[in-house]
Amino acid sequence: MTKPKSDSPFAAFEKLRAELPVGAAPPTAPPAKPEKKGPARAVVRMERKGRGGKEATVIEKLDLPATHLERWCKELKQALGCGGSVDYPNIVLQGDLRPRLPAVLTSMGVGKVTVG
Repeated sequence: MTKPKSDSPFAAFEKLRAELPVGAAPPTAPPAKPEKKGPARAVVRMERKGRGGKEATVIEKLDLPATHLERWCKELKQALGCGGSVDYPNIVLQGDLRPRLPAVLTSMGVGKVTVG
């Protein structure tokens, strides 16, 4: 057998709820800033000077901090299957990768890739 509604221990709360003042709207979170995926531009060029005649592809004007350059260099080496290093503020990759590099950089979030 069910108890009448007035015998419910929560019936008193229902009466008090009607007496509560109307509160302010719940706080809303500020809109999240879109995370910058990558640098705005990159310049890709090939050089042989000072490398014993061997070709190297240099990526310039990324404007990334040194820690990010290390991460980018590692990802590029894995994506392209080559060796390379960071020569701050540039990334130097072994071999002439100019034909393949723009597609990889664009997929990593670079806005404009200039091949020179």
